[in-house]
Amino acid sequence: MCGEYQRSSTDTVAVARHLTSTGPDSPADARQEVRRALAARPGNPSWADEDAVGDALLVASELVSNAMLHGGGVTGFEVTPTEREVRLSVSDRSDQRPASAGRFDDTGRLRVGGHGWKIVCTLASDVAISPLRTGGKRITAVVPLSPSPARL
Repeated sequence: MCGEYQRSSTDTVAVARHLTSTGPDSPADARQEVRRALAARPGNPSWADEDAVGDALLVASELVSNAMLHGGGVTGFEVTPTEREVRLSVSDRSDQRPASAGRFDDTGRLRVGGHGWKIVCTLASDVAISPLRTGGKRITAVVPLSPSPARL
């Protein structure tokens, strides 16, 4: 998944599916957009596992934070909820692929930051990284909204 960057032909161009913006101004704004999208989807959204929704909010926060800190800023943001999952896409200006930082820094001390990509890879059931025609990349993470087997 995250070690092997998957590429799908549908991920080459940023196409709006449900909610689209040029990008949230903060991770908190991203979480709010995810909440709105989940609340607006058809049917009864109350079946979604509370922890799984929290996972989706955390993944959105991490993707947006990483784009802001390492990707030159957010250039696109999409939230596409389906019946059992939510697809989160964040575009930025950098062609560089994300990487997890080591657990310890160069001095041997426990690293405070640098764990966002590992969080995304752990919580998402699928992750794809696609180059954009205009430069930069789009990262799409699919987060299940039902309880994972590990939580049952």
